[in-house]
Amino acid sequence: MKFVRAATRVVVATLAAVVAVVSPMLTGCSRAEQAPPVAYTLLDGRRSDLASLRGHVVLVNFWSTDCAPCVEEMPSLVANWRRFAPQGFQTLAVAMRDDPPALVSNFAQARALPFGVVIDNTGELAQRFGNVAFTPTSLLIDKRGRIVRRWIGKTDFEALAATIASLQAEEPG
Repeated sequence: MKFVRAATRVVVATLAAVVAVVSPMLTGCSRAEQAPPVAYTLLDGRRSDLASLRGHVVLVNFWSTDCAPCVEEMPSLVANWRRFAPQGFQTLAVAMRDDPPALVSNFAQARALPFGVVIDNTGELAQRFGNVAFTPTSLLIDKRGRIVRRWIGKTDFEALAATIASLQAEEPG
């Protein structure tokens, strides 16, 4: 009986620890939250900020060149961008802070990524978007600048496309 109680306490403590770690990563799933006001520099050297994309549906994808699922889903990100870009859809691919800039640049050039690529060399973008620690992590932002969906791990591109189509039909706020 003592073993069962001890095991139960270990399971409860483990679940509490998991919830404490995962809960901050799930913000934006159950309710829309405002996307953080962030500025960034694109690979081509242009400076921009998220506020300039208001009125557009935006996908922010945190990735890394050494993340196999990230590399695997990149063609789907490109196809998704090509499908919705004519209606103003934007994608920002944010390389994580430990990703060497030369590798990110070579990756983007070799694959002719058609959307904005950013290197988060300070980790500020990951921190401002809820301490993103896992790749891939994708956040979908509506025309009003609210985070309406968050995927941790591989993106469900069927759900993403349906959500983008729905958000594109909305009037900007």
